Amino acid sequence: MDPELLERITSRREELDELEERLAKELAEVRAERDELAVAERVLERVSEQLADERASAAPAPGQVGGRAVMLIPHRAPDVEENAIPPDYQRILSVVRQAAGPVMARQVGETLGVDVSVRSKLEPLRGKLVRLTDRGWLRKMPDGRFTTRL
Repeated sequence: MDPELLERITSRREELDELEERLAKELAEVRAERDELAVAERVLERVSEQLADERASAAPAPGQVGGRAVMLIPHRAPDVEENAIPPDYQRILSVVRQAAGPVMARQVGETLGVDVSVRSKLEPLRGKLVRLTDRGWLRKMPDGRFTTRL
C-alpha cells in the first residue's frame, strides 16, 4: 500500500471528524434554540388567549330594545376608555378627530367609504354621530356639523 495515499486518507478522515464534531455542536445549538422558540410560541399563544378573553369580557354588552339586540354606547366619563365603544363608532370618532375642523355627516361618510349619495346609507351614520353627541363623545355645532369635545 502507498504510504502517501494512506497519509492522505488519514488526514482527510481527521478533517471529516473535526467537521462532524463542529456540525454536531451546531446541530445541538440549533435544536436547543428551536425548543426555546417552541416554548416561547406556546407562552405567546396562552397570553394572547388570555388577552382575547379579557377584551371579550371588557367589551360592551349588547342590550335589548324592543326585543332586538343593540350595542350600548356608554356616556363619556373620565373612567371610560374610548375602546369601551364599538369599533365602528371608534372609526367615526377617529375621522372627526382627524378632520381640520367641524365636519358634516356626508364628509365622515365619504371618508369611511359610505355611499353618501343614497340617503338610506347616510342617515344611519348621522344617527351614530348624534348618538356619540348625546353620550358626550362629540359635539354638534348649531349648523349641524360635528366636532370633537375639548
